[in-house]
Amino acid sequence: MNGAKTYEQLVAENEQLRWQLDEATETLQAIRTGQIDALVVQGADGHSLYTLKTADQTYRLFIETMNEGAVTLDKNGLILYCNSAFASMIDMPLSKVMGVLFDNLIASHSTDAFASLLHTGQLADQKLELTLNGNADRQVPCLLSMTTLPIDGDVYIILIITDLTQQKETQQLLKVNNDQLEQTNVALASSNQALNRSNHSLQQFAYVASHDLQEPLRKIQSFGDLIKTQYADQLGEGVNYLERMQVAASRMSILIKDLLAFSRLSTQQEEAIPIHLSQVIEPVLSDLELAIDESEAVIETGSLPIVQGDSSQLGQLFQNLISNALKFRQPDVPPRIQISAQLVPATDLPLSVKPIRQALAYHRIDVLDNGIGFEQKYVDRIFQVFQRLNGRSQYPGTGIGLAICEKVVANHGGAITASSQPGQGALFSVYLPE
Repeated sequence: MNGAKTYEQLVAENEQLRWQLDEATETLQAIRTGQIDALVVQGADGHSLYTLKTADQTYRLFIETMNEGAVTLDKNGLILYCNSAFASMIDMPLSKVMGVLFDNLIASHSTDAFASLLHTGQLADQKLELTLNGNADRQVPCLLSMTTLPIDGDVYIILIITDLTQQKETQQLLKVNNDQLEQTNVALASSNQALNRSNHSLQQFAYVASHDLQEPLRKIQSFGDLIKTQYADQLGEGVNYLERMQVAASRMSILIKDLLAFSRLSTQQEEAIPIHLSQVIEPVLSDLELAIDESEAVIETGSLPIVQGDSSQLGQLFQNLISNALKFRQPDVPPRIQISAQLVPATDLPLSVKPIRQALAYHRIDVLDNGIGFEQKYVDRIFQVFQRLNGRSQYPGTGIGLAICEKVVANHGGAITASSQPGQGALFSVYLPE
């Protein structure tokens, strides 16, 4: 009979069916006992993965809540399991990830390194940086931490995958910033060289100003004195012109000296050391003793702090402040000058006070007088070079003294301000970092 199976064929088919039944029975038993939690089935469209519910909910919850990706591979690199963090990392649904070869998710320039490890089988406790292909051609730099897990005679590969995207972006940003910083340092070095050349030129100018320019002025004054002494009778009214010439020469000499002092504040600054301001003010009062006696001034000095600074420059600061208080006094009223200090937290500084250097607190040193004062609207102008609020004939000077004060305070990281009203004296406040 055509198409009929022989006895031997039927026996073989029966044995094949019995073997498949035994295999299915073993599979069912393994599922019931929790020995497996996923099945990979070969079909016409390739591998299909079926995950099974397990009793180990605590372990699954831990894996699913990890920030890192977790992947389990078989020895051929087939993905048996992955958590949602890994699926999100490459922007693919879980159903599309599990059951595919992990090698298919690796960028072409990283496949050789991973394939080499997979081929050698030396995967225990290995780390590897590679790039994964995400959805929409997105590439994800990752760090793989790998180990192996033997179960029932088979070896599985466990991957913990950390997304390095943010780290790489930060590194790139740091590199850009470092490159910009390097360019800035080069520009700063060039600026420093230019500044050093400028300072050198300024020092040369200061030398010329203090020697070559002063010498003709001294001769004008000296020859003027000789002419007045020997030819006063013949000059008649000319003596008045001669005296005015000498006064102008004297004023020019003082101006050059003040400009020299101002320029040296930028080019010759000593290293800051602890200085007691009382020891700074004592020699200043000694130098001004004649002006103090002639004006019958009363100077009261309170407790003063120790600050970090340059003793010479701080001496110039207080000499100019006290000299101004003596100079701009009210007619027939003896000057009264009070010098006091207090510690002011940085949070309590007036909004108009902006120190050069930041500190937690500042020493505020006040110099208060009962002089002629000035209109508050001129408070910024008085600290500028050559700015004067009063006539030279009544109050002599070069208009540089308060500019020197501001420069000294800036060199010490502080700030200086003033408040006044006409006829009500003036208060100069110096803020120096604690």
